[in-house]
Amino acid sequence: MPQRAQDIYASTPMRHLLADETVAFMPDVRRCPGTRALLLSAAAHDAPPDPPYLGQWVTLRIAGDRLQGDVRASVAEPLPFVDRAFDLILLRHALEPAPLSLDEIVRILAPGGLLVLTGVNPLSGWTPWWLWQTRGSASQASSPLRLAARLRRADVQVERVQHVGRMLPLPSFELGRATGWLGGGYVLIARKKGPASVPTRLRPRPVTAPVGAGLASGARRSSVS
Repeated sequence: MPQRAQDIYASTPMRHLLADETVAFMPDVRRCPGTRALLLSAAAHDAPPDPPYLGQWVTLRIAGDRLQGDVRASVAEPLPFVDRAFDLILLRHALEPAPLSLDEIVRILAPGGLLVLTGVNPLSGWTPWWLWQTRGSASQASSPLRLAARLRRADVQVERVQHVGRMLPLPSFELGRATGWLGGGYVLIARKKGPASVPTRLRPRPVTAPVGAGLASGARRSSVS
């Protein structure tokens, strides 16, 4: 039976695909300098890599036209973070269910910062199943090559595009294993041009809130109702 767009990421085939993506991008995440990271995911129960390789994570998930998690906002408005707020941004299928602005993602990425972007390969055998399961509501998927071209125009250097996962959305890990362009998903690794930020040694002090650094002026957890 077709399911809602936010539920598709909890299905067995998609959980397998998410796991394959994690294996592909974790070496890059482990090498990322800095301390501030953003996870923006379409999967309701997604979490930062374990163990967390950066000191401070902000976690958001997409629920319809809303962003929920450490900060609440609307996907139609600018992201509630200051410019250059994050050394790493991990987008897990975040461009599929909502029209997020790629320019906004680039704006809040620090110079030298790492962008990891994953999604369903629109040219793979997954696309008919995926559109049917979501009744076409998760139809924002874009070719990773097109995304790479947009990032290059925004002064972001694309380091690699890797296709991962099985050829078809089968429930078994053993069947339909694919390599190369037949994979159902992709991992795009990119870096914003400019020198990487150097972690600053600060005097320790009590933390009064789980999220604070990086929020835009006036932004609160419920800044958008």
